[in-house]
Amino acid sequence: MLFLSVSLLLWLCQTALAQYSSDDLMSFVTLPDVRAVKFNVQYKNRERISPGYWFVAPYLHMGPDPPSTLYEQYQIGPHIYDGEGRLIWTGSQQFENRNVFDFKVVNSLGPDPQLSMILQPSWDPKVDSGYGMVLNKDYKVERKLPLRADLGIFDIHEFNILENGKTALVTLYLSHEITLEDFGRPKESTWLETGGYAEIDMNTAEVVQSWDSFNRIPMPETVHYTPYSPTEGLPGWDYFHINSVDKNEIGDYLISARFTNTIYLISCMDGNIMWRLGGKYSDFEQDFTFSKQHDAKFIESNGTHHIISFLNNASDEEFNEENVSSVLFVELDTGARPMTAKAIRRYNRPDRQLSRLRGNAQLLPNDNVFTCWSKEGYISEHAGDGELLMTANFTSSRYSSYRGYKFEFTGRPAAPPDMVASVYGTDETNMVTTFWVSWNGATDVAEWKFYAQASEFGSPILIGKTPRSDFETMYIARGYLDWVSAEAVDANGTVLGRSEMHRSNFPDWKAVGYRGKSSTPIPVDPAIVYQTSDSAVADNTTDKSDHKASDAVDTQTQKTIQVLKHAYDSIRSISGIFSFVLLLCLFAGVIAIYMVIRGWRVRLYQRVRTEDGLPGERAHLASSHED
Repeated sequence: MLFLSVSLLLWLCQTALAQYSSDDLMSFVTLPDVRAVKFNVQYKNRERISPGYWFVAPYLHMGPDPPSTLYEQYQIGPHIYDGEGRLIWTGSQQFENRNVFDFKVVNSLGPDPQLSMILQPSWDPKVDSGYGMVLNKDYKVERKLPLRADLGIFDIHEFNILENGKTALVTLYLSHEITLEDFGRPKESTWLETGGYAEIDMNTAEVVQSWDSFNRIPMPETVHYTPYSPTEGLPGWDYFHINSVDKNEIGDYLISARFTNTIYLISCMDGNIMWRLGGKYSDFEQDFTFSKQHDAKFIESNGTHHIISFLNNASDEEFNEENVSSVLFVELDTGARPMTAKAIRRYNRPDRQLSRLRGNAQLLPNDNVFTCWSKEGYISEHAGDGELLMTANFTSSRYSSYRGYKFEFTGRPAAPPDMVASVYGTDETNMVTTFWVSWNGATDVAEWKFYAQASEFGSPILIGKTPRSDFETMYIARGYLDWVSAEAVDANGTVLGRSEMHRSNFPDWKAVGYRGKSSTPIPVDPAIVYQTSDSAVADNTTDKSDHKASDAVDTQTQKTIQVLKHAYDSIRSISGIFSFVLLLCLFAGVIAIYMVIRGWRVRLYQRVRTEDGLPGERAHLASSHED
């Protein structure tokens, strides 16, 4: 019984630790507080892939977190990855681990591409009700646009900067108190959460035009409530649930309402509904179905001819109308009688599953389609003819991204590269200096060059270079180098930036078993050890004849350093409470082993008979009784 209890306890501990394992998160020496989500990537056909980076915004849960004094690593918020799933930029630390939505590139605000996103309202909307934000290519905030107070908080669904760069579209959620006359309950009232949009000025945040579904979309259109649904307090019945808005050249607005299964065209002149696609009251003859859709956007719009795209979720948290979610491109002819709607492209979710919430679809410049299926950051890219080219998802099942996009982009961070250097060795003959370097957001770094100098004011000496291998690159140089720096170089040899000069970290030499001639090692003069730049470069070039890259560095040293680093990261990543659980499990295991051994010994002792035929313990008791 004890064994089963201990086994169960150990299993529960292992399950808890596995659930909160950080193996699915990246860690960096240069940015120790950052733990970016990893991607699993699978390519089917690389040759047809569109160039560009992935723009995603991982989050753990949708609601804003209350303030906390607990230490939290930076994991969520705006992130850029390359096509191999390697991190390019994390804005988590910059935006204090707050949720970000609709993170993408904008090309209509000037000669250079910029970034736009929605910063979610804070835990107390009275203090901070959220913003639409624009960042320059150096990742500095250029514009921070609030929403007019009477229009509620800045909704997370949409921040759509239009092609003229002068205005942007945002979605609205407002509350009204109504009677349930439409549901045959005229004497009852409830709060109703309505959906709408506003077009705001990009310079002043003034509202150019706004629209609300209140008194325009009747209650019977909803599929989320019935005449028998109980009344609710604030914010009320979410009967409409707008999740996207777009605008054509004429000026009319295309909106998607998830809880009416309908896409609407709204007149810019008077706000009237020009037509409905889908839902209970569709104005079209259509050869397809859809439901719970997201991200309805114009592809073309010319008079009576329109092509739109959207994500057909085909399900919500409770029901599904189809067995797989898909992206649909639909051609609308509003001049025909009756009006017609035809599906001209369909891309099914590659794993044949359902996206019950969220998501978006993006038509790329080369006619490929990039889709974010939201849950677990699942994304895919299809060729225009339907061929599946790539799929990827977060390694962690704990995170999702509401939308995801793909764009070409050049990032030039204003801050210098980050670098950490540490010294290792046991005596003067085998000292090495290990560099770790990264530059958060730099897209053009092809190579890192490393420099050392004999003193703070000495001349920097090139000690070696290596290609950029990942977000963070490691380089090992021979000798104890004290004053060091790194330089980022692009493919043309142009220097993009240089780190600050640092002194290398060193351990407690006695504690690590240093056995040199002196009590502590002495830094070398790089001008002597690395006599010329050419020899320094050669130090990191493999010689096929003798198979060595540096006189003082071998493969085993690199492996040892990496193992020690990963071991340290693993220990550091476990939070205090799970360390306690682990210790508790170990303690329980020790007690269990002790009890088992003790019980085994007792049984052996009991088998030894005394001369009168009684086991030792019983003989003792019998003797005592007789006394």
